[in-house]
Amino acid sequence: MLVPIWFVLINKLFEILAKYSIRSDVVYLFCEKCTNFEKTDTMPKIFEYLGILIFFYSNEHEPIHVHGKHDGFESKAEFYIIEGKIVEIKVKSIKWLRPLTGIKLKDFEAFLEKYSENIVQKWIDYFVYHKDVEFEKINTRIK
Repeated sequence: MLVPIWFVLINKLFEILAKYSIRSDVVYLFCEKCTNFEKTDTMPKIFEYLGILIFFYSNEHEPIHVHGKHDGFESKAEFYIIEGKIVEIKVKSIKWLRPLTGIKLKDFEAFLEKYSENIVQKWIDYFVYHKDVEFEKINTRIK
């Protein structure tokens, strides 16, 4: 599959922003608009943990999953549920995006393990019951 040149240029821009620790939020939103991404729908933010934004896009699909984003890096976590119990959480990279790595990936995984029930409940509230979900900011590292 050929990747459009604009997409390559935008990804290069994110690399430069991350290299020099420049926040890319505004650039990301601009790029979403100018490239007509599907992800321009609302992004219910459910948690922030040590600078990692945990959210889902309002046009999501199953399996239940959330996205974790920090400084232009983004991964997703899928929750596998059998008979009402979370049996596995898989962190995956997202096509054309740079995944979380190092300590931020470890922080994301620790958070998912500790807050998995909460995350799944918020997903169900939002997508099944069409309720607003409350944002929570957590600044204390999970031990």
